Amino acid sequence: MRAALIASVALVQAVTAMLLAVGHSWLSAPVLLSTVLTTVVATWAVLDVWVTRQVWNQRNGVVSSPSSAARALRRERRRARRTARATGRSARGHIPRHVGV
Repeated sequence: MRAALIASVALVQAVTAMLLAVGHSWLSAPVLLSTVLTTVVATWAVLDVWVTRQVWNQRNGVVSSPSSAARALRRERRRARRTARATGRSARGHIPRHVGV
């Protein structure tokens, strides 16, 4: 939020400096210097927010939930593996053993 406010102040100052320059006012030079300083501060603030978010994402990971399509694909693959195992057991004549009678 702070970065957005600083950036908006920089934009307002830039427009003001342009209008003062077009009007040949003596205030255009100080406002222009102030605009340059505010632009540097706004750039720093935006970069600070961006870098902070990148670091947070690297440390904590991005939480993402799988889409319903991915869930459905996983469900189908699981079902196919189960049926393949079941048919493999029946083809070998596998009789399950009960331990601990």
